Amino acid sequence: MSAPIAPFATAWPLAAMPAAAHSVPEVLALPQRTELPSGVEVPEVIADVAAQSVYAPEEIFDELQGIVDRAEGGGIDLSIVVLEANPTRDSELRDLATKVGAEEGGTVLVLSPNWVGSYSDSISRVRLESAQDSTYTGDAVVSADNFVDELLDPGTPWTLLTVIVLILVAAASALLIRVKLRRGDDSAPPLTPAPGSELSETSDSKQAETAETKTRP
Repeated sequence: MSAPIAPFATAWPLAAMPAAAHSVPEVLALPQRTELPSGVEVPEVIADVAAQSVYAPEEIFDELQGIVDRAEGGGIDLSIVVLEANPTRDSELRDLATKVGAEEGGTVLVLSPNWVGSYSDSISRVRLESAQDSTYTGDAVVSADNFVDELLDPGTPWTLLTVIVLILVAAASALLIRVKLRRGDDSAPPLTPAPGSELSETSDSKQAETAETKTRP
């Protein structure tokens, strides 16, 4: 009977292995998907913004141009895009504003009948969205005017005021509690020593001495 054949194995040194056998596959970051409003000719929008800072229906063009000039006087490089119909999603307006802003820079406001989107390379997203809150008017001229008003002269800082009010309320509550505790200490009845205690005997002795003194001739 022949001896069993040992299993055949081949050891490859790691350094000698083919690169494909031990390399870690590279994970590529996919670009974030953007959706632009259908039916909008983006090159045409960018061309109008580059030339006049406004892309809008002719009947409101001059008024929007005046708003752009007012923003420029306040140090804001503003472009305004007005669409005559709402896109499928409101986020498409922000994507369009970002696309225009990437080409032309500055601050871009995009308005449709019911929605708004914006982009800026110099103004924070928080400030932009705060200004956007005043643009839901259904009138592109009024909305753009309100947007610029908010950027040039931000409204009441409600968050800061709320924090201040809470601090004042907490301080007043702490003071009231302290006053109540102090009044409670002042109005507390004097301690009455328990019968048979040392304090009770001392008190009785003092009372006896006082009575004896009063009865002497």
